[in-house]
Amino acid sequence: MAGVGPAPKDPSRRARRNKDPQPQTVLRFEKAEAPDLPGDIDWHPRTREWWEVWKRSPQAEVMSETDWSFLLDTALMHHAMWSKGQWTLAAEVRLRVSKLGATPEDRARLRMVFADADEKDAKRPEQPKSQSRYANLRVLPSRQVGEGS
Repeated sequence: MAGVGPAPKDPSRRARRNKDPQPQTVLRFEKAEAPDLPGDIDWHPRTREWWEVWKRSPQAEVMSETDWSFLLDTALMHHAMWSKGQWTLAAEVRLRVSKLGATPEDRARLRMVFADADEKDAKRPEQPKSQSRYANLRVLPSRQVGEGS
């Protein structure tokens, strides 16, 4: 008996073939150096700190010129939020930085991982099956009716 249920449908007769409707476009990556904030604005100190954090972030290693331009527009919103109290911009700033992997949840959604985590996993010795978390379990002797309480 090969399996349970009806035989699979002939692939040529399937309604859904799960092909990509659009072919993937491969672009040449050109890393852009993180620019300084423009000097024609008296930036709020929190925005200056925020910008420096992004410049030092691991994500900066894979940011192109358009990414930095997008982040600069976001910096203007961040500045207005802190200097003018325009807190209605907070939601937009949050959405925009999530596209660049600002939080652990964002990075997980974008399938970003830190390289050192992979290196640490590779260096971790593999435990033999006998040393698994259940290796020290033992069977207790059965109790007879009337023994103990």
